[in-house]
Amino acid sequence: MKKLWEWWNKDRRILTLKAALMALLPVLGCVITCAADGRSLSQVYLPASEWNDELFYYKQVEGILSHGYPQGYFGFNESHALKLSFAAWSPVLVWPWLLYGLIFGWNLMAPIYSNILFLTLALTAFVLLVKPGWKQLGIMALLFCCFMPYTRYMLCGMPEIICFSMLIVYWGVLIHTVEKETPGKLALLFLMAGIMTLMRPYLILFMLAPAWLWIRRRRAAGIIGSLVILGATAGCYALIKYYLGAEYFTPLFKTQWLEPLLQGHIFSGIRGILVKLYYEGKTFFALTLQGLRSGLAEGAFFAVYLAMLAILIWQSVSDLRKKRKKQAMLNGYLAFCFFSMWMALLLMYKMKEGSKHLLTFMAVGIVVVALMETRFYKKAMILGALCVYLFWYRGDQPGDYQVYYEDQERIAQLEYWEEIFEQKLELNEEEAPDFDNVVIWTFNDVLADSRSGETVLTDWQILYALPEGWGISCCYRDYVETHLDELQSLYLTVPTGGQLQQMCEEAGMEQIGQDGKVCVYRTR
Repeated sequence: MKKLWEWWNKDRRILTLKAALMALLPVLGCVITCAADGRSLSQVYLPASEWNDELFYYKQVEGILSHGYPQGYFGFNESHALKLSFAAWSPVLVWPWLLYGLIFGWNLMAPIYSNILFLTLALTAFVLLVKPGWKQLGIMALLFCCFMPYTRYMLCGMPEIICFSMLIVYWGVLIHTVEKETPGKLALLFLMAGIMTLMRPYLILFMLAPAWLWIRRRRAAGIIGSLVILGATAGCYALIKYYLGAEYFTPLFKTQWLEPLLQGHIFSGIRGILVKLYYEGKTFFALTLQGLRSGLAEGAFFAVYLAMLAILIWQSVSDLRKKRKKQAMLNGYLAFCFFSMWMALLLMYKMKEGSKHLLTFMAVGIVVVALMETRFYKKAMILGALCVYLFWYRGDQPGDYQVYYEDQERIAQLEYWEEIFEQKLELNEEEAPDFDNVVIWTFNDVLADSRSGETVLTDWQILYALPEGWGISCCYRDYVETHLDELQSLYLTVPTGGQLQQMCEEAGMEQIGQDGKVCVYRTR
């Protein structure tokens, strides 16, 4: 005990206190946010949410934990993976949720509690690794509170917090490695960057740092080894995407701009890239201005992202002038990653969906800005003020900023459908994965008695009530209408009172349940 106390000296005790204080922020942020809405943390309710990706993630994790993999296909317009039954996104993305579910169980609150736990562990590890001063810790806590996406994404069923947490820990390990490099730390950086790449491919950018450190140390061996690791990681992602990913409605990445280059038309290819960057850039900046004026979510994300990029460039130049080489290298490297992801967004992603991918970079940018050695911490103050303005003052769009809580009508609806599904649905485990274990969720329908063609969205939240192991296929209305007599999935969900319900009745399909908003049919 005496030796332990001697080891845990004053410096270590102070560091432990700092880590403990930082660890309180995630749960405090969530509790205070809920309290401000007049609710408690335990009242956050995934089936009340309007983010339908949460349903896919939740039910896939549930299926993996209960059966090893979902027994029915997850897909879009009845697409499915070549192997097993996952949706369009890499199943590696949810591995921390699987670990949490194995230990603590999986229920509707599990994604929220696990997200809080992951970010708590990440911030604790970061503080222990980088050993910030008290002022830096205070700035970090202040920026954490200003950057609303931290709290919003903890209180939902999206895996963004998993990416936030892994990248924050990675950056702490990188700082620690730059201070004192060892082969073990380089291996850990490669491992973390590799896992992150298999989760989200653009995070391969963070494999360049350990590659550079290795090359600087070992030259030829570093070059060869880094290329092998980069190639193997990219190859693994490609195999996962090819075999385990279902085809989405449209391609996830826009790659038409690559075609002239692949055909050997170098100059026309470069011209095409520049033209695309110009027009996509105009859209990007127009949305940024709209975000600054009205709080439009994607525009707000773009504005904060550009501010962080500018701060990183500004600080790296300042560090070079003051001959702080290590800080200049780290800030310059993160600025390079920010810029590269910006170019990738303009070339490959849709603006709205792509804006959410920038959040992972911004999450680590917050802790990096807090560590900057600046006079009066003006860069952190400017960034914090911008976040408060855009996220807390302007951020009033329910679909992007609202936290969803228990709703008695929704709870009663799910209880009704749980009973129906338990009685009427029988999981076929002998030939899994199989379309007999799939429920189609039709995106929308036209009301049968509407002369103006009024459409209504399907109440897809009832599918949280599906028994464990079932798959879900999200289908457009025209696909269901065109293939109604030849649908592969055994069950079909459509809005009550719509034209598709009339067609199902006329086709003689068996209805297994109906409420005021949605009905489910057996297709054969």
